[in-house]
Amino acid sequence: MYLAFTVWPILASYYYSFFRWNGAGWPADFIGLENYRQVLTDPLFWGAFENSFIYTIATVVIVVPGALLIAMILNNRGLRGVTFFRTLIFLPVVLTAAIVGIIMNYIFSATGFVNQLLMHAGLSKNGVPWLNEAWLAMLLLILIGAWKGFGVKVIYWLAGLQSLPPDLYEASSLDGASESQQFLYITLPLLVPFLIVITILVTNESFKVFDLVRTFTNGGPYFGTDVVPLYIYSQAFDSTPPQMGYASAGGITFGMATVVVSGLLGLLARRFGMRRSVNLRTNRG
Repeated sequence: MYLAFTVWPILASYYYSFFRWNGAGWPADFIGLENYRQVLTDPLFWGAFENSFIYTIATVVIVVPGALLIAMILNNRGLRGVTFFRTLIFLPVVLTAAIVGIIMNYIFSATGFVNQLLMHAGLSKNGVPWLNEAWLAMLLLILIGAWKGFGVKVIYWLAGLQSLPPDLYEASSLDGASESQQFLYITLPLLVPFLIVITILVTNESFKVFDLVRTFTNGGPYFGTDVVPLYIYSQAFDSTPPQMGYASAGGITFGMATVVVSGLLGLLARRFGMRRSVNLRTNRG
């Protein structure tokens, strides 16, 4: 199953990218690197590439620290209704991203629930063009995407917080450390491995966002929320005729870019981890 549905499609995409092929029959029109040249000179590809990076960076900035904050609140043993709040935060994860996109498109459309509410309340005469302004649509897309994947990251942070040894906090309390000092000098340093893993996970997930964009904005308005996975899909299935070879070249180009970003994050994480271990040894000494 893995060879048939993962390994073979990856290898086949490399092969198809050297052909002008519409997906019918076996590719025969060999054009070498022409597809790659067209991809790298297509302004729509670079626009989608920029949108993918904007979406990814914004999602990481929102989700990683935000999920940690929520996890710290939920980790409080004195908080009542913890199970209810955990379920409430985790619920969006269970929903299919495509369904979330359809529902949100209905809610934020020109005649949707939000605009109806604003007009009835007298806060807006004709409603807000949520999906007709590129920056507004991108902002909503980022917020909805962050909300959709928030619950899993909270669970990861909770697992990290609950793995911390309580003896350190008891000893620091006896030494007169405040809660903020405990957070800065005990919690954060010990959570660095979780921080690295969660950041890489959120980055990779955000780069691959597709179904939410497809059903919520479909890349609009005027390609303002177009991302590379949607661009590749459009070239492969929405264009006439389908450009499977070109789409394969676009997917490989973007895949290489994500590998580079993930590699850089891994190197930074490794270097940070080495410095941290040296500092810990120095402090112990």
